[in-house]
Amino acid sequence: MSADDVRGDEMPAPPLDETPDLNGAYPRLSPGQIDMLARSGARRRTFEEGERLFVEGETCERFLVILRGSVVVVKGPGSPDEQEIRVHGPGRFLGELGLLEGRAAFYTVIAREPGDVLTLPVDRLRELVVREPDFGDLVLQACLVRRELHVGEGVGFQIIGSGYSGDSRRLREFAARNQLPYRWTDLERDHGADALLSRFGLTPEKTPVVLWGGRHILRNPGNAELAALIGVPATGVPPDHVRDLLVVGAGPAGLAAAVYGASEGLTTALVDSVATGGQAATSARIENYLGFPTGISGGGLVERAVVQARKFGVAITVPAKAIALRESDGHYVVTFADGTEAAGHHIVVATGAHYRRLTAPGVERLAGGSVHYTATLEEVRQCGDNPVAVVGGGNSAGEAALFLARFTPNVQLLLRGGELGASMSRYLVDQIERHPRVEVRPHTEVREAHGRNSLEALTVENNRTGERSRTRVRALFVFIGVSPHTGWLKDTLPLDERGFVLCGPDAFASTSPVPRRSLTPAPLMLETALTGVFAAGDVRGGSVKRVASAVGEGAMAVRLIQERRAREGFGPP
Repeated sequence: MSADDVRGDEMPAPPLDETPDLNGAYPRLSPGQIDMLARSGARRRTFEEGERLFVEGETCERFLVILRGSVVVVKGPGSPDEQEIRVHGPGRFLGELGLLEGRAAFYTVIAREPGDVLTLPVDRLRELVVREPDFGDLVLQACLVRRELHVGEGVGFQIIGSGYSGDSRRLREFAARNQLPYRWTDLERDHGADALLSRFGLTPEKTPVVLWGGRHILRNPGNAELAALIGVPATGVPPDHVRDLLVVGAGPAGLAAAVYGASEGLTTALVDSVATGGQAATSARIENYLGFPTGISGGGLVERAVVQARKFGVAITVPAKAIALRESDGHYVVTFADGTEAAGHHIVVATGAHYRRLTAPGVERLAGGSVHYTATLEEVRQCGDNPVAVVGGGNSAGEAALFLARFTPNVQLLLRGGELGASMSRYLVDQIERHPRVEVRPHTEVREAHGRNSLEALTVENNRTGERSRTRVRALFVFIGVSPHTGWLKDTLPLDERGFVLCGPDAFASTSPVPRRSLTPAPLMLETALTGVFAAGDVRGGSVKRVASAVGEGAMAVRLIQERRAREGFGPP
């Protein structure tokens, strides 16, 4: 079939009830772009009324552009809450971010009348996204916005469980951290939960369960099992292959190292224990990142980085929790919790850090239910329109307070210190001081959390006067400093007194008794006491805890790896 067989300027008018374009989510391809697809090997085919073009839970293998007719997008097909959520007509393409990543579809697309589509294999689509920048930007932007919309709409798989169950919280956190659309059914709050379980021959004691597409039923799956169902790569690092670069940790520093390493020709693998993005992925809005004057969500920034990494051939594995690092035959081997291993000539440790737990009485008992250490749409859904409190004085706390104030009537920002700007960027301070729903309470610390099954109130104390009071809030968000993810390195690399990795001169001067491969020559700037092992981002001692700094360190680590490779005789990659 030639390009003349598919002419974009001959498409019919769109249906009157077509879903409006939302922030670039549903663009209409131009005649020139459709002709380009035809010249690139796309083929035209017909579809019949009622035909399913995408099926929820099945892998997306082809890029589809509607040429004639219309389709409806359905969430939860066959379930009691089945709902038509979109209508698309000629010129629009189907699919979202999972299409580019080779994952399963999170919804079903059904033809509501006969028509024609242009169909292109996904691998060809990926080639075009790289080769045709304008087309690539259009498709990528649409896919990213669609994913954000779907996360907030409850499409995708369904998790049924108790809000007080640790495994339920684990599954929901895994989904939220990986930006996976899903529906949550709470046994205690949803009156239809028991009936839904009965349909599948299940009882509440068997929860949590994951249901998808009316066919897949997983009973309390591990993160890796859930990832496999969705199509998240879980075996991206062949154990018998020594890559030039193995990056452990997929936050901003790790993603930057992977992108720059692969773009420089290094064979690169990237692994993370939970999700790509690290803490940055949980930020509702990052407004001081270069190149995004109106700000960007942490999830949006991460998804762009992941697509960019895949474009350069990075093998990404999630989840894969590192538990040990050792030297073997002139390279390094990382062992994971499931017993698998991955090898690299050079390692970038970018495992980041996590927020410290608040130790006041009653807090830990309510963790995951109404006490949170991230602030995303997932937690907002649980808060409803109730007042909430945020503990912390840094940028993460400020961003969380502003995000939560979009949905809740009152946000109390509790500061241990007396000045809002002591450790928070000025642009956040200005917004918080002007916001009518954010109440700043300086010199205030949480002394106790009250509530049987969920948070009902906090006892707080003014740390200058000692005066205590009780404040009614239904959720607590904690951002009080970080602890590094370095437990797996404590017997391998020198760490500082807080557990952060020592690099460069600090590693050279360390009196730590851990064994070292070599300190001659002295470590490079981001290099650890093991030659060829580098640390970047929040995990490194003395790092600046900012997204831009982490990205810069990830890129710098690759430059230093090139220098180390040259010294060791590897030559140009």
